[in-house]
Amino acid sequence: MDLAFRADLIVESKVLVELKAVDVIPPAHYKKLLTYLKLTKLKVGLMINFNQVLLKNGIKRMDNNY
Repeated sequence: MDLAFRADLIVESKVLVELKAVDVIPPAHYKKLLTYLKLTKLKVGLMINFNQVLLKNGIKRMDNNY
């Protein structure tokens, strides 16, 4: 598990953050974030894509409904 899962950032053991810098985020990356949320039993995840003109357009919030 230690080799396969590397979170970019976990904030106060409550929010898992995945950082990207790509034109378009493929759906598989959102599924990966959801899997990470389930494995860590965290409720909230953020996917932040820095390759946007406005950073607020590159932020996607995901909720783990476990």
